[in-house]
Amino acid sequence: MTSIAGAKWLNAPATRSVVAALDVGGAQPALRFVGGCVRNTLLELSPGDIDIATVHPPEKVIELAREAGLKAVATGIEHGTVTLISGGKPFEVTTLRHDVTTHGRHADVRFTQDWQGDAERRDFTMNAIYADAAGTLFDPVGGIADAAARRVRFIGDATARIREDYLRILRFFRFYAWYGRGDLDAAGLAACAAEKAGLKQLSAERIAKELLRLLEAREPVGTLRTMADAGILGAVLPEATNFEELADIVIVEADYCHVADAVRRLGVFIEADAKGAAALADRLRLSGAAKERLVRLREGAHALLSPNIKGTELRALLYRGGVAATEDRIVLSWALRGASDDVDVWEALVEIVRDYERPKFPLTGHDVTALGLVGADVGRVLSVVEEWWIAEDFAPDRAAALARAKAAANTSQT
Repeated sequence: MTSIAGAKWLNAPATRSVVAALDVGGAQPALRFVGGCVRNTLLELSPGDIDIATVHPPEKVIELAREAGLKAVATGIEHGTVTLISGGKPFEVTTLRHDVTTHGRHADVRFTQDWQGDAERRDFTMNAIYADAAGTLFDPVGGIADAAARRVRFIGDATARIREDYLRILRFFRFYAWYGRGDLDAAGLAACAAEKAGLKQLSAERIAKELLRLLEAREPVGTLRTMADAGILGAVLPEATNFEELADIVIVEADYCHVADAVRRLGVFIEADAKGAAALADRLRLSGAAKERLVRLREGAHALLSPNIKGTELRALLYRGGVAATEDRIVLSWALRGASDDVDVWEALVEIVRDYERPKFPLTGHDVTALGLVGADVGRVLSVVEEWWIAEDFAPDRAAALARAKAAANTSQT
């Protein structure tokens, strides 16, 4: 293929506005699209984010954008990156660069107008395919053939590319899980294994981001096994040993739930109790919501639900744990009890959870203090009444709950 001229994203008004703003000056192209939007179009996948390489320095990009009435945000101007907003969509525009020095985590760059040099500093050949404003492809490092073969291959010397940024070790496996077929590139795999000590230089946030994105691949288990065999998985996620359980979850999510939930998969993959899950979340700097889900998953990992769970019990679980934690528990139980059994029942349970609206407890602390209680007794009475309300399947109204609170208050005061 020599052109992607028919791509919808390329011809969209928002894209054309950016092209019109930047495509000025000089005999050579002022801009080319690059990276995922071009690669994914070749692979007949959603283009995702639209990235643009340009000969203009970042200050000129900002000037041209503003003259065209586009918003420009200096998101990484020291590395030549400006984000333009057109039609409400972000376009990341980066000046052609040459790495002056690299530090295993980032590079000191010099801006250039050398398209070949810009390509050779990138990570994988399939990420260095460019398309000009008309959709004509420019393939300086053989990325088109590699993309067609679903071959993830480092540009030039794999070891050199890795030493420029050790995150590329994890990206190698993540890209293979998402786009690769057949055997992993032997030279790339060998270089990753040899350079794995460099992973220690990476921040927890960068490691976590790559691991979670890898886990979101449709079928990540084979890739993760290869990482383990190469000693790479153990270097960044030593708790990850439950391959069979992860494989079971992947089947249920892919075949029935039509979702790839990275946090759920991580929670199943690790061998840890609730305390260990919390420690892992802290180490990877995960969000509070992700940490809570990991902890609840590990708490319930050995207490599987029945597909015939009663409605009252399910609603109580939902009220206490929330939608995300309850769906995690159901999918975990479904997978580990046998994905092919009771499919209709499990699917119905998932739908119930996804449609759940949490009922509002009819009392507040003010209602209890009005009964003459103070301090710890207020919380105790509220807790007693709420537990009764849950046991009654959330049916009692405010009047019934107040009567129950009065009875509990009288008991507290005697």
